[in-house]
Amino acid sequence: MSHMSDVKTLNLTGDLLVAMPGMSDTRFARSVILICAHSPEGAMGLIINKRVPNMVLGDLLEQMDIKSKGASHNEPVYFGGPVETARGFVLHSNDYTSRLKTLSVGNAFGMTATLDVLEDIALGEGPKRAQVMLGYAGWGYGQLEAEIMRNGWLTVEANPDLVFGSDDEGKWIAAVKSLGIDPLRLSETVGHA
Repeated sequence: MSHMSDVKTLNLTGDLLVAMPGMSDTRFARSVILICAHSPEGAMGLIINKRVPNMVLGDLLEQMDIKSKGASHNEPVYFGGPVETARGFVLHSNDYTSRLKTLSVGNAFGMTATLDVLEDIALGEGPKRAQVMLGYAGWGYGQLEAEIMRNGWLTVEANPDLVFGSDDEGKWIAAVKSLGIDPLRLSETVGHA
């Protein structure tokens, strides 16, 4: 049995990926990604700590012609990843299920990509905690496993307070610290002799 087939049993759904300091792809530098789906065919996740510049939820609702029920909706909109950046995804607490389709992500999260979740949020009837994203991060067959084996990512158990926290700059540091690692001592060569 090859080493790669051993890695295939890995299922990171509901976990966080934390970019190592040596991440060469600038789109993912210091990113923290919640993995929403992971199978042998590939993986899909949402970056939880990179905001879309100069955009708040109210702007997005207005662009989509969704009427808001009196709320200001100054919450940030996040860059979920470089794939399908015009498509919206809502990562939310598991207290909400769309009438159309919600993907359960681990025990604590849901992900909804249908318009009804934004309509419910605008009416104040959405999930208790949510992050609205544009785009997602995707990996093909074996790609994520290979990146992890090359020390591109650390994996961390997802914590709703970290995921939905407002300190986007601090999420990367908090995720690394949750592993008992001092971020200042983290080098891009962890695991190499």
